[in-house]
Amino acid sequence: MELTAALYYDELVARCKQGDVRSYELLYKQYAKAMYNTSLRIVNNRADAEDVLQEAFVAAFRLENFDFSSTFGAWLKRIVINKSIDTLRRRHMVVVEYEETAFQHLPEPEEENTGHLQLKTEAIKKAMTLLPGGYRTVLSLYLFEGYDHDEISSILNITPSTVRTQYHRAKLKLLQLLQKGGMK
Repeated sequence: MELTAALYYDELVARCKQGDVRSYELLYKQYAKAMYNTSLRIVNNRADAEDVLQEAFVAAFRLENFDFSSTFGAWLKRIVINKSIDTLRRRHMVVVEYEETAFQHLPEPEEENTGHLQLKTEAIKKAMTLLPGGYRTVLSLYLFEGYDHDEISSILNITPSTVRTQYHRAKLKLLQLLQKGGMK
């Protein structure tokens, strides 16, 4: 049996690789909004998200490393996430390391309080912007970008137990913000 990698051929990307200027514009229009939103969820600053978007497209439009082994969107999203994390590092965002034992002593959220909340997306987005940087980053990467704890650990250069702790505390803090602010 022969194993082959799936190829995700995209005509627009192929035309960009050939230098078609109009294709670059179309590709930008296709992905810019989603990539901006991805970055904004991580960096929590519109100007920084715009800078990340620009840097990501400049890097992506070189198309040197794109080999059609994934979709262009997935490849671009990874660039955006990496550049967003770099922006946070330049801001000297500190993700506090917690001992594994500290995670074991965290109170569990009360299920009856979380079960009846009917929250709107905008209320959650607003509350997310109020989270401390480390919490927001871990929560965004896990919930919105689909990374698991080990992947986030690798991206942020922190231990998996710290990721789990940050994630758990971020969920609790988000719930507190939503309940306190009456954002329903």
